[in-house]
Amino acid sequence: MTTVARPGDTPHPVAALPRDFATLMRPELPGLIRDVIDEIHRSYPEYAEVLDGPYARAMHLVVQHILTNFVDQVATPGSSTVQRDKMCRRFGRFEAYQGRSLDTMQAIFRLGARLALYKAKRSLRRLNLPAGLMLAFADALLVYVDELIEVSREGYLAARAEMEQGQDIQRRRLLEHLLSDGATPRSTLVELAERSKWPLPHEVTLIAFSPDGKPDRGAIAEDVLVDLSSPQPHALVPGPVDEHRRALMDAAPGTIRAAVGLTVPLADAPESLHWARRALSLVESGILPDMPCTHCEDHLVALSLFADPRLITALAEQQLAPLAKLTANQRERIIDTLRAWLDTRGNAVQMAELLHLHPQTVRYRLRNLEKTFGDRLTSPDHRFAIELVLRALELRSRSGRNPAGPSAITG
Repeated sequence: MTTVARPGDTPHPVAALPRDFATLMRPELPGLIRDVIDEIHRSYPEYAEVLDGPYARAMHLVVQHILTNFVDQVATPGSSTVQRDKMCRRFGRFEAYQGRSLDTMQAIFRLGARLALYKAKRSLRRLNLPAGLMLAFADALLVYVDELIEVSREGYLAARAEMEQGQDIQRRRLLEHLLSDGATPRSTLVELAERSKWPLPHEVTLIAFSPDGKPDRGAIAEDVLVDLSSPQPHALVPGPVDEHRRALMDAAPGTIRAAVGLTVPLADAPESLHWARRALSLVESGILPDMPCTHCEDHLVALSLFADPRLITALAEQQLAPLAKLTANQRERIIDTLRAWLDTRGNAVQMAELLHLHPQTVRYRLRNLEKTFGDRLTSPDHRFAIELVLRALELRSRSGRNPAGPSAITG
């Protein structure tokens, strides 16, 4: 979709404002954002569910981005509104799926404009700025708000059309074929994409949702293919997850549990979903941190280590075999010493600092370590394998199952 155009390519009124006016406005933004949200809450009680509910952080992010973009436009007329427009369309879709009216949505934007004008008027008086600046500011702000309303209206109407024409069904069918491991001919995919009004991208990123932690349909962007009715809910994002989309994902409600796979060529979409589901399972088992949205790209080491639990179990049993006949306390001391030895490359003084022990005690432990593992410590391959196992032990310990030794991996 394109940015809203002005008739006859007339310069935007924001260009009439002095550039340094943006410097005066920026410190006012945090207070204005709070005022807008508070006033929406007071004037439109039906929005209390959104503003106080699970999507509160996302709503705050939308308001913040819209107001900040206006200041950016003042500082640099003609700066990009692409992300602003995406947010507005997404907000329009959310409103449609929530069943609220178009008039209410538009009234909220105008309410924000009134508060901004009121705040600007006070600032202009305080700073003794020319009255003409207030008129220019009002003109620019009202045109900006009209753009917000028009773009949000596009998203609202598109969502209503989808609901009425069953476009979600068409797109779910397309998603199913894209995840069919290459069994669908390219010509069929092209035909389905055209019917769904969804251009086939070169790359995609898959998202896996927990069945008990999936989002509302209206909170998902219009360009995302989604199947929330599946026993394993999932979605497909065209292209990579950019910083703006990630910010919205990370502002998801605490009730959401999602994992974002790696960005892959379109033909490898099932692979991205596989890794997303694997990451989600590691969250659910306590190995990865519990948060609304987990990104695979942030946890590649953990995903690699636990790609096949049977292999890491076999590796642990092989590399930690010398500990099998020790007591639990002895195994724990040896593993702590071994980890410090690897971290410091065997420097006894540094090991003493890490372990909070006297250097002489550390030297005693080192002798036990060498006696237990023997030549394994001098072999680069064995050292690397042992370090992998210890990293897996560390990750496994987050789940609360952390006995020292091979059973810590098999848990």
